[in-house]
Amino acid sequence: QVQLVESGGGLVQAGGSLRLSCAASGSIFSIYSMGWYRQVPGKQRELVAAVTSGGRTDYADSAKGRFTISRDNAKDTVYLQMNTLKPEDTAVYYCHVYGRDWSRETSEDYWGKGTLVTVSS
Repeated sequence: QVQLVESGGGLVQAGGSLRLSCAASGSIFSIYSMGWYRQVPGKQRELVAAVTSGGRTDYADSAKGRFTISRDNAKDTVYLQMNTLKPEDTAVYYCHVYGRDWSRETSEDYWGKGTLVTVSS
């Protein structure tokens, strides 16, 4: 099984910064992409940013210019640096991995338990 452990959420004032981290562990055979999604009550989970093993990145329009995703392939860890945070960034942020477990023949989606980010105005 692949486990994802997130850290770095919390309370911050508008304009501030936070850095989220997510480390993947377990019986990992390969990881294609790692990323972050967020969800607020009553809304669908949405992509914030993702990065492939080759370094290609994808950002939500709301994250462009403020958030930076990075990845340490050797540590199977992904980071999300969030700057100039806004109250509308308040959400539960979930780590996502698309990869393959040793016991599986195909890649799957794996999710962390989520970390709460609250931005006060």
